[in-house]
Amino acid sequence: MIQVNVVKHPTGRITSFTMDGHAEFAEHGKDLVCAGVTAVSFGALNAILSLTDAELSIEQGEEGGFLKCLVPEDLPAGTDEKVQLLLEGMIVSLQMIEREYSKYIQITFR
Repeated sequence: MIQVNVVKHPTGRITSFTMDGHAEFAEHGKDLVCAGVTAVSFGALNAILSLTDAELSIEQGEEGGFLKCLVPEDLPAGTDEKVQLLLEGMIVSLQMIEREYSKYIQITFR
């Protein structure tokens, strides 16, 4: 199962997220859940890196199945707004995947 942990500040600002595990929906290379989660998360990170000046702290596991992103606290307000919107969009997409494939992905908020 893919575990997605999203950490939000009491204000609602996303400060970090971690993804860990494998969906195991199908064999490697044919796992639609894994492919969807990967596309959504990397799409969001690539959009942030391409469309903003934010320098995120990103850590990836060597074997895949692990992704961690820390959002700097000191981003300019306009940049932080864009980053937050893109991350919220990522979460909405992941929740849609979770709604259909809840045996294979779980999202938690702290």
